[in-house]
Amino acid sequence: MYNRKARLILGEREELSPGSLVELNIWELPIPVPGSRHLYKYRLAYVVSSECVLRYDNERGKGDHRHFAGRETPYEFTSLKQLLADFRSDLEIWKKWRSI
Repeated sequence: MYNRKARLILGEREELSPGSLVELNIWELPIPVPGSRHLYKYRLAYVVSSECVLRYDNERGKGDHRHFAGRETPYEFTSLKQLLADFRSDLEIWKKWRSI
């Protein structure tokens, strides 16, 4: 049996403004998380006033999904590059929506 541990490949936490932050965590795994078909475990989150308002993750058993505007929807993972681009796009949409 192959027994390699998870390897952190991205671990960032950035304050965007007082009271809001982005946290990006991606690990490379030896085997997929149950519910996913790729070798990554991830949690990308945008938190405002201690409330997570946007999150992409692949929780064990649930597979790839996102939380946005109070709803959880499936997410089709294609690549890490696309995952980060989709998260950033939703982040900009949320910020524009809240500034109206």
